[in-house]
Amino acid sequence: MKNALNNIKIFIKRESIFSISVLLAVISCFIIPPDVGYVDYMDMRTISLLFSLMAVMSGFRSMFIFARMGRSLLKYTKSTLSLAAALILMCFFTSMVITNDVALITFVPFAVELFELCGQRKQLLVVVVLQTIAANLGSMLIPPGNPQNLYLYSVSGMSVSEFVVTMLPFTALSLVLIIASLLFIKREKTEIPEDGTTYPAVSKKRLAVHIILFAICLAAVFKLLPHYIAAAAVIIGLLLFDRRIFLRIDYGLLLTFAALFVFVGNIARIPAVYDIVSSLSDAHPFAVSVAGSQLISNVPAALLISGFTDNYAELLKGVNAGGLGTLIASMASLISYKLYAASDGAEKGKYLAVFTAFNAAFLAALCLLNAVL
Repeated sequence: MKNALNNIKIFIKRESIFSISVLLAVISCFIIPPDVGYVDYMDMRTISLLFSLMAVMSGFRSMFIFARMGRSLLKYTKSTLSLAAALILMCFFTSMVITNDVALITFVPFAVELFELCGQRKQLLVVVVLQTIAANLGSMLIPPGNPQNLYLYSVSGMSVSEFVVTMLPFTALSLVLIIASLLFIKREKTEIPEDGTTYPAVSKKRLAVHIILFAICLAAVFKLLPHYIAAAAVIIGLLLFDRRIFLRIDYGLLLTFAALFVFVGNIARIPAVYDIVSSLSDAHPFAVSVAGSQLISNVPAALLISGFTDNYAELLKGVNAGGLGTLIASMASLISYKLYAASDGAEKGKYLAVFTAFNAAFLAALCLLNAVL
């Protein structure tokens, strides 16, 4: 019994967002008992696209594709500054396609490994903080960058060009600020020793299958194919050529979305709550979405607030900017923190202080930009 309780505590701690989402969904079911209205809660386009992209990204990661690319690029770094710039900018640009969490899962361990190899552990903390910010902000430019983008792109009816135009000023300012932040990295000469890392050979057929599936997923994201065709293609492709990938998919994120759809759907059917939240969201969608992200993370905030306003442009900007701020404002930020905290000599308290300071500065700049625009 004691072991079971300990396992439950460990699970809740590890999957806090999922656990909270399920709890909220269950509580809301007592307020609005299950009925036929529940059928309309789920946005199957978002869930199927998330599943498809996560499956393909898991396939690429299992072949160490991103790791190989990163290690090749890092051969050309000559100092701690150029090494940090490469690691941070890789997070910024790759997150646009492979999502912010995958970018961090891939490149934060790289940063830990490489800064330790070259004897510059003291600079690692700032690098990981800037990697996290870079992944969260780079991912906001196009729909596949993060889950809230996929969802809002799906429900808003925006075209790709409208989406990019909305987010381009914020992405451009973010890039300028990230480059300016490299001034906090002390330039020291360094060489990355050859550590003998080798990767298993990649099956050309397996790689080709995942490239084709990724192209199909992008076609579905950009509405050139129905989302269910892409999901079917991914499932069939994996069943035929790479079944083990089914074990690598983050089903917890999919279930988190499902639970949040139930919670949001039920809350929207409570007249008093609907009137209050709708009034605030309609009057100040950007501010409400930024504030909501600080408390419940930007993905749940996007799902919740979208039920109360149709000003999707302001909501989109708000939940992406709102990924900055507190550690829980973005699930991706929790990923990088856990990866850093697990490394030898991690300064957890100092990390949280530096993380909060940088995030507050970036968030203030993006809020000011929104006010000007």
